[in-house]
Amino acid sequence: MTQAAPVSPCMNICVLDASRTCIGCLRTLDEIARWGRMSAAEQWQVIARLERVRQQNAAPVVVEG
Repeated sequence: MTQAAPVSPCMNICVLDASRTCIGCLRTLDEIARWGRMSAAEQWQVIARLERVRQQNAAPVVVEG
């Protein structure tokens, strides 16, 4: 059975930062450009990476001192 492809993570905030990563969906320029040609498995891998990045960005910062 073939895995269904995820919905595009695009948030229509298409602005790239200095590292060529979209500040809206957090995909790299390469991931954005290749999205339509990726297999469903590759797309799910990107989704999993984006979720890890979001969790890391949401983690509280602990300041010692």
